[in-house]
Amino acid sequence: MPDIHSRTLGHRERLRALLTNPRYLMVYATIGIFLLIYLFGALLYGSKGFTSVRTFMLFFSDNAYIGISAVGMTLVLITGGIDLSVAAVASLTGMIIAYGTTVLGLHPLVCILIALLAGVGLGALMGACIQYLNVPPFITTLTGMFFARGVTSLISRESISIKHSMIDALAGFKIYLTWPNAQGEWVKIKPVASIDLNTIAFLVVIVIGAIILQRTRFGRNVYAIGGNEQSASLMGLPVARTKVLVYSFNGLCSVLAGIAYVLYVKSGWNLSLQGAELDVISACVIGGVMLSGGVGYMFGTLFGVLLKATIPAIITFNGAMNSWWAKIFTSVLLLLFIMIQRAVIASSQRTRRK
Repeated sequence: MPDIHSRTLGHRERLRALLTNPRYLMVYATIGIFLLIYLFGALLYGSKGFTSVRTFMLFFSDNAYIGISAVGMTLVLITGGIDLSVAAVASLTGMIIAYGTTVLGLHPLVCILIALLAGVGLGALMGACIQYLNVPPFITTLTGMFFARGVTSLISRESISIKHSMIDALAGFKIYLTWPNAQGEWVKIKPVASIDLNTIAFLVVIVIGAIILQRTRFGRNVYAIGGNEQSASLMGLPVARTKVLVYSFNGLCSVLAGIAYVLYVKSGWNLSLQGAELDVISACVIGGVMLSGGVGYMFGTLFGVLLKATIPAIITFNGAMNSWWAKIFTSVLLLLFIMIQRAVIASSQRTRRK
């Protein structure tokens, strides 16, 4: 009995420590605000279909390219860096696939391979410049953004439609959600809801990102660099290699985001996804990733993306509000989370002094 009692107390202490840990406070705030806003939309527009499974699945499929890119950006921000090139690399990916498939007659897999080499290579180059040349991440990735946009425009300044059986098949892939009726037969949910390939890719990349951060030595190195790079270097951690790999992985996520966007619109355009890098960064920050580095979780990033998706959905169901209100509400949320971050940092500093 004493052993059982002590184990119970131990579990309670661990649970209390988990709930009160300031590192998780931002994630709790993201989940809480998401639930409040979703409940608000449900109360107003639940009768119009806001709470349907179809609408909820659209949160994932319509924002999969943002979510996939946010996974790589989460790692970058945790190291204390930033990457402004993600949307441009995704746009370049779409143009490579569109131009290569439609104009040059190449197979989409060949085009995807070229895009992967370009995206990962550019990410590794930017990471090397940041680490070995001490160029600030903002300037380095801004240069990368201009480079990727420039190459995209050199390839073509016209929108190019993609017509290929493989792209059509991937874009049209759906797993329809079903449930049992009164007769015990499985029928499609009404209104029809499905899981597409982009949703699957988004969730898989989130899981992979979470495993990398929480279950690998590489992930621990990422947190250590973001917490204090000088201390991480003195501890003998591979700071240089980790940074280059982080930006390479972010380049990979940018390419995957570009592929997801291609499946979403089935075209390539040099001006596509302009400003999307800010959507990616804001999703991470709203998801609890500290801009100062050292703190962030993939679970929070997931809810950050969903929270950003919920606001435009509410405005769409309203029908009378201008779509630009979504940007205004998102900016208010972003400011709120930055203020919460500052409060958490100040509280942590006071705790250390004590």
